[in-house]
Amino acid sequence: MKISGFTIGKNVSKLYYPIKESILSILPIVDEFIVVLGDSDPDDTTRREIESIGSDKIKIYDSVWDTKKYTNGTILAQQTDLAKSYCTGDWLFYIQADEVVHEKNLQTIRNTCEQLINDTEVEGLLFKYIHFWGDYGHYQSSHGWYKNEIRIIRNRPDIHSWRDAQSFRKIPGFDGVSFHKKVGTFKLKVISIDAYIFHYGWVRPPSCVKVRIREFRSLYIGKEKFEKLSKENPKYASFDYGPMDRLPVFKGTHPKSMHDWISKMNWQTELQLTGKPYKNRMPHKHEVFRYRFVSFLEKYIFFGKSIWEFKNYIIVKRKFINFL
Repeated sequence: MKISGFTIGKNVSKLYYPIKESILSILPIVDEFIVVLGDSDPDDTTRREIESIGSDKIKIYDSVWDTKKYTNGTILAQQTDLAKSYCTGDWLFYIQADEVVHEKNLQTIRNTCEQLINDTEVEGLLFKYIHFWGDYGHYQSSHGWYKNEIRIIRNRPDIHSWRDAQSFRKIPGFDGVSFHKKVGTFKLKVISIDAYIFHYGWVRPPSCVKVRIREFRSLYIGKEKFEKLSKENPKYASFDYGPMDRLPVFKGTHPKSMHDWISKMNWQTELQLTGKPYKNRMPHKHEVFRYRFVSFLEKYIFFGKSIWEFKNYIIVKRKFINFL
């Protein structure tokens, strides 16, 4: 059995992604790691950081982001599919540049892949998520934040990255462009594994978050429209994390590969620890009443069960699997 890890990125270092830490977190259990790097700015240091790992498992391929052809965020799915095409493993472990796996879960992941190698009905593995917010001690638990997602898939030509590369689907006869296609596509059958993805995408200096917002919203609506909306409404491009005391406190341990990265945090004084949200900005999803109301229902009425949540997968069960 062979496992390929793969990821994509462009200007990753400039946007404050812990891509090196991400790769290091799963490198021990993969046989190769594919990185597709987009046409980054000259001052971006992503390639240098990845090469500093010094592993012959890692293979870097260059690409050019055609955002005119792949619009509405689908450039991310197209690049993910491109990285997938270079993989040679039986199982493919997709990890985004702001996602990290805890070392305590690695053996469980490897063992599960080995046990399921011939069980071809199972097309992927579903991971649990912890979404950190603002710093490394708080996380999001409100409705609207996905609690699970597919991160390991079979190496099959009919499985493709979907929409903006958050997930995967079976797309027979795929035309290479219609990543948002829903009709005629199929959800993957997956096993829910007792392993977590630590998502650090919303743990950055506020100034870096503003840049990230500009870059990502431009992928969906175009740079010209983004600039127009920003001029019309300054809130559109502004950012602050809001009161941190409204979020749950993380009491676990972070992956070892993140320890040095976490020690570099230097924006503590820019965080609002208590008080009411400032009014001169767009509210975050977890601050909007309808999300707060649904979160209350999920926590106190449905005992932690998600309601009205879109699930892009079909869970199958295997009683014989030993995850220990």
